[in-house]
Amino acid sequence: MNQGLPKIVLRQSKSINLHPGVYYYCRCGLSKDGVFCDESHLGTQIEPKRFKVTEPTSVYICMCRHSNNLPFCDGKHQSLS
Repeated sequence: MNQGLPKIVLRQSKSINLHPGVYYYCRCGLSKDGVFCDESHLGTQIEPKRFKVTEPTSVYICMCRHSNNLPFCDGKHQSLS
């Protein structure tokens, strides 16, 4: 894995509304929006996280990349130094 990756985008979660479908969460932290994969990971050893939403929902997305429940926030950002 490249040094400094995954990149911590924010030390907080991001609330977003999702429609049913398949999504690819950016695990490297290099994508433009910091949430969804835009293939910025190419050249790293980090692959995006595929996840599926079956009904309209509001979620808290992990922006620090340290959650044990990616792509969803588990509050891990609160203990990062």
